[in-house]
Amino acid sequence: MPRFNTLKEWLNWQESLHPLAIDLGLERVARVFDALAPDYRKPVTITVAGTNGKGSCVAYLETIYRTQGYKVGAYTSPHILRYNERIKIDGNPAADELICEAFARIETVRQNISLSYFEFSTLAALDIFSRSAVDVQILEVGMGGRLDAVNIVDPDVALISSIGIDHVDWLGQTREAIGAEKAGIFRAATPAIVGDPEPPVSLIQCAQDKHARLFCIGKEFGYQKTTNSWNWRFGNQRLENLPPPALKGEHQYRNASSAILAVKQLSATLPVDIEAIRQGLENVKLAGRFQLIDGKIPLLLDVGHNPEAVKTLVAYLREHCQQKRVRALFSMMKDKDIKSVLELMSPLVYDWFFAPLTNPRAANEAQMRAVFEQCGIATAHFGFQNFNEAFAAAKNQLQEGDLLLVFGSFFLVSDCLSALDKGK
Repeated sequence: MPRFNTLKEWLNWQESLHPLAIDLGLERVARVFDALAPDYRKPVTITVAGTNGKGSCVAYLETIYRTQGYKVGAYTSPHILRYNERIKIDGNPAADELICEAFARIETVRQNISLSYFEFSTLAALDIFSRSAVDVQILEVGMGGRLDAVNIVDPDVALISSIGIDHVDWLGQTREAIGAEKAGIFRAATPAIVGDPEPPVSLIQCAQDKHARLFCIGKEFGYQKTTNSWNWRFGNQRLENLPPPALKGEHQYRNASSAILAVKQLSATLPVDIEAIRQGLENVKLAGRFQLIDGKIPLLLDVGHNPEAVKTLVAYLREHCQQKRVRALFSMMKDKDIKSVLELMSPLVYDWFFAPLTNPRAANEAQMRAVFEQCGIATAHFGFQNFNEAFAAAKNQLQEGDLLLVFGSFFLVSDCLSALDKGK
């Protein structure tokens, strides 16, 4: 049995271990989990799925519960700078040593069962949270829901932030197909919270078939904005004069509303007062989501990588950056709908800089040039060897009154934040 001394060695080995980067299905991972934790005592669990908005919902829940004084485990993916960000306890990424110990325990019981990189991290998170005796664990689904490794644990609340078209090779080509996959996290007699204002029929049907307690935004719960605050409602419950969410964009009111309802549904087990909710909304942070870095020329980072996410980015730019000339540093994975993203963004972008990524799934220059040509966009700069070259070229063109927008991929935002960190 391999035992490695560093987290990097463990991760390199895991990447080579399984033939597929993505292998949906619960049977293998459930068998290993049963061997890993035969006497598993599940903490209060909130499972969060969705095409976009998952990370934001997790961030609200984590911040609200931590403000109230609970011990909180949060599992998210992908990471932006360090793998450890995926497994957090009370806002702090798990130490290398803690993760390596969890991997060693998994490897001891795995026998010859093949696990993917994501399945290893999910098992490690569950193991670490259990051993740390967290009061609540918030688990973000990696992809889909029904067959995602996170779904081996029964949630006490299931939350779906939104349904859009993404990961079509695995989840299906339509919102109906994707909605049915994501609704796989619902359980009988358990709150199922949906923050999508127009959920697919398949999702509603799945909730009914499973006898879940379905709550949809705009129906069972909702929000109303006022001049400088907003109000939340659920049945005859009201929370008034709430501070606007610290995360920007209209969709954040939906995400925050959904998170508040999850907290309310668990209030018998984990009571939370209004002040913790207010402070949670004000203090929430999330790297790479409409992340504005102020300066003489502001820098806006966003990990939006599908048409639905980019629509919210367009709305944000129209509302907050109307007077700015936007220059975009851009890259995407080749399996994404690059054409739709470019068509949505091109009316707002003055010129583009293509930043090549080292990830094998990323679109290369030839592929990206072809899509830009299809869209009739002639203001794109190519020919850079790496992110740093593209970033330097974009910065070289910036003038007062510009905004540099870095968007299109988690990996791109990660490269940018790493470069900024090194440049401090």
